[in-house]
Formats: sequence, structure tokens, C-alpha cells
Amino acid sequence: MTLLLRLAINAAALWCAARFIEGISYTGSWQGLFVLALVFGIINTFIRPVLRFFAFPITFLTLGLFTLVINAAMLLLTARVAESVGISFAVRGFIPALLGAICVSLFSTVMSAILIRDSDKSDDK
Repeated sequence: MTLLLRLAINAAALWCAARFIEGISYTGSWQGLFVLALVFGIINTFIRPVLRFFAFPITFLTLGLFTLVINAAMLLLTARVAESVGISFAVRGFIPALLGAICVSLFSTVMSAILIRDSDKSDDK
């Protein structure tokens, strides 16, 4: 159940980024938005840890701020993959990706804190 809730939170976060950040657009159905959230989740699950591992030295030197660059890269990669599978999600440049990554991170963190109980978090382990 928590997995579906996280998928819905990511879908809503991506919709908010597309709605409020100029340079990010999504034109499609809500079903496509859930597929986009699934693509985003898969990319963050498999590619982001590898990037974080190799970027550890620069992340350490920048006191963690380079994590924002990694998140922006994940959003750009999500846009590329989504475009290749026919989902109409576009990110037009690095600055919109950076702002979108901040938006998605904040929205996801707040909504996860509100909607996902601590008992659900311990069930996942």
C-alpha cells in the first residue's frame, strides 16, 4: 500500500513541478502521470545511487549542495526517457530542472511526512 501511496505522491509532485516551474511541461492524462511517476521512481532507484556514489567527493566538498545537481540530472533523465516512451513531459534546460528538483523534493517530503505513518515505514523493512 505504501508503494502505491509513494507513486501517487511522486505523480502529484511531478504535476506540481510542471504546473509551477516555467520550463517544465506535462500535457497528458492522469494515467500518463502515474506512468511518468513510475519512470521517475525507477530512475531514482537504479541510477541515482550510482551517481551519488561517484559524486561523493564533490558532494562532500559542497556540503551536500551537489545533491541538488544530481536531483536535477535525474529530472532531466526522466524527461528524456519519458519522451522516448511517448509521455509528453519536457524539461527545457538545467535551471528549470534544478528548480523542478527542488519543488519535487519539497513536495514529496512534506506529503510523505503527512500521509505515510511511521508504522508504514517500519513495515517496508
